[in-house]
Amino acid sequence: MVHLNQRRPQNVSGDFYVDNTCIDCDTCRWMTPEVFRRIGGQSAVYHQPDNDIERMRSLQALLACPTSSIGTVEKPRDIKEAQQSFPIRVAANVYHCGYHAENSYGAASYLIVRPEGNVMVDSPRFTSPLVKQIEKLGRVRYLYLTHKDDVADHQKYYEHLECDRIVHHDDVTSNTRSVEIQLTGSEPFQLASDLLIIPVPGHTRGHTVLLHKQFLFTGDHLAWSDNRHSLVAWRDVCWYSWSEQIKSMRKLTKYAFEWVLPGHGRRHYADVDKMQYLLHQCIAEMEAA
Repeated sequence: MVHLNQRRPQNVSGDFYVDNTCIDCDTCRWMTPEVFRRIGGQSAVYHQPDNDIERMRSLQALLACPTSSIGTVEKPRDIKEAQQSFPIRVAANVYHCGYHAENSYGAASYLIVRPEGNVMVDSPRFTSPLVKQIEKLGRVRYLYLTHKDDVADHQKYYEHLECDRIVHHDDVTSNTRSVEIQLTGSEPFQLASDLLIIPVPGHTRGHTVLLHKQFLFTGDHLAWSDNRHSLVAWRDVCWYSWSEQIKSMRKLTKYAFEWVLPGHGRRHYADVDKMQYLLHQCIAEMEAA
């Protein structure tokens, strides 16, 4: 719970603030960069929202914060409207769930809305306002888990939504041993005509990514860096094998996609040709690291 007496001095004066419990997960900064910025190793408010759009986006970041480190001096009367804005549409039939979980270090979760049954990609924090909004968008058929780090409240969602969970067997832990669908091997798995799961060991041994039409849900395998203006992978948080992660990255050059939607890091859109160029550039940088 956020505390006003722990408000960081780096915040500009005004209603919104970040306290010193911030874990520097970057959630608020990529959700609402016009208000939040990294200052002194944690997030802070560098610009108070000065219109309705900025205020709504700031409230969305407040709700998404995994450690409840964002607060307002005045009790927000429009918080219910912000709650009802989730999941937030990214593009087409893909939505950002928000409500990031602390035990996945603030990883993003997404919802794919499909006539054949919706798919939740990785698990957000289990909270009643989000669950109600997700249910309005239709039945969740699958809860797909990219890897063992971002499973968060998967058990609660499974019990409430009665969906089938999916994870690769090589990433099964004591927390996920009861998952209904446990993938094996290194070959892509066609879950449905529009859902392809691709094993990409590296960050973890059993990491996979999900390709849905033009959207690639990448977990912690691949993300966009605003600072470097490139697609990136992170060697310092590669828990299994950097060489395997490079091999796995090469696999993705076989597929056409326009969106990279990660658990950690920034998401990015580019046309297919540009995305292929960025992916090859990323591989070259990985090989040189």
